[in-house]
Amino acid sequence: MSREPRGPNEKLGTVLVLAGISNAGLARRVNDLGAQRGLTLRYDKTSVARWVSKGMVPQGAAPHLIAAAIAGKLGRPVPLHEIGLADADPAPEVGLAFPRDVGQAVRSATELYRLDLAGRRGGGGIWQSLAGSFSVSAYATPASRWLITPADSSVAREAHQAAKEAEVGGGSEGGAPQRVGHSDVTKLREAAEDARRWDSKYGGGDWRSSMVPECLRVDAAPLLLGSYSDEVGRALFGATAELTRLAGWMAFDTGQQEAAQRYYIQALRLARAAADVPLGGYVLASMSLQATYRGFADEGVDLAQAALERNRGLATARTMSFFRLVEARAQAKAGDAPACGTALKAAEGWLERARAGDPDPSWLDFYSQERFAADAAECYRDLRMPRQVQRFTEQALARPTEEFVRSHGLRLVVSAVAELESGNLDAACAAGTRAVEVAGRISSARTTEYVRDLLHRLEPYGDEPRVVELRERARPLLVTSG
Repeated sequence: MSREPRGPNEKLGTVLVLAGISNAGLARRVNDLGAQRGLTLRYDKTSVARWVSKGMVPQGAAPHLIAAAIAGKLGRPVPLHEIGLADADPAPEVGLAFPRDVGQAVRSATELYRLDLAGRRGGGGIWQSLAGSFSVSAYATPASRWLITPADSSVAREAHQAAKEAEVGGGSEGGAPQRVGHSDVTKLREAAEDARRWDSKYGGGDWRSSMVPECLRVDAAPLLLGSYSDEVGRALFGATAELTRLAGWMAFDTGQQEAAQRYYIQALRLARAAADVPLGGYVLASMSLQATYRGFADEGVDLAQAALERNRGLATARTMSFFRLVEARAQAKAGDAPACGTALKAAEGWLERARAGDPDPSWLDFYSQERFAADAAECYRDLRMPRQVQRFTEQALARPTEEFVRSHGLRLVVSAVAELESGNLDAACAAGTRAVEVAGRISSARTTEYVRDLLHRLEPYGDEPRVVELRERARPLLVTSG
């Protein structure tokens, strides 16, 4: 896709002549560079002719790939303004970096926060133009760097340092950088606690959840760009990492995989600055769930195991249980029943060792015996073992709650699938009807996808009155999501 023509792009034409690149040659180079990033591009010499003669501006990563292709031929950097594409979408690399330097990590995170605001105000903006660009390989460097060094040696940021970086990179606006104290951090932690409740009860697409990116831009970014002691800085990075992971989780729940990936990478970097290894493991677990959900089960196993290995002797029993459970989800998706069973047994063992007085992190409040049972049911669904699904689903639904509405809806769909695979069409439709009712109360693309999958499985019974009724009940939900 390209934007509307605006007249010939003489700058691009001139640089192509200077570099000695033909239209076909540029198209080929752009497609190849895109493939290296996991993008499937099909530009040809006609596409390039339109860019030059009509001034069409390709969307997403293409302008940056054009600049990179020409730079490779000229042997020097080529800024977008030199080729007449200065008004293209922000660089698609924003949010994918995992800098070694703390100062650069702050800039990387705050750039992402500004980018998300532009995307949401533009009806999708950069995220829409990057749709389909999720690449599980982008997690390789962040995970390996975190494993090697899970904590920075110091994160103190002096006032003169903050002021200097603000001049260079456009930090705090108007006046000296803010001096950050514990009260500022407390506000961010309270915001994260509120956001977790909103997400569980209303879904990642609810307006309340959409306030998280705004909080990161308006509240967290100026604090990160301020000055602070090492002690306050660690706490600040930890609170901001929690919020950033939440923003990623909410993007994941609403189907914005490209945004979720970038938030997760930055959350992991911030957790490293906080020297919070369990929180870093939680971010890796979130990455694992996304990779598994997107069909990269092997990478999901790797990410979950990375969280486990670094947290041995550090995390609480409940936290370790959750990490093993996430590994089980990936093993099940990979079709490895023995490995999944081993991980589930270990997760259950860790959970049995957990005690009420353990110093569990607040971000793990959702994890209970019912949540373990719910995910175990999904593991057995993926392994096509309906009896086990039913057994664990009964445990998961034993205590329905208004606090975790989305989770309750997902469990009902899993229950419906198990009933269907056991030959109980009536029970499957009954559970499906309850799931549709729950899904209609929240804003969650993931829940809607679960319902859509159930309806697909029911297609062989499409003439049955019960199935027809369920499909009609689900129609408003599917139309809204589509």
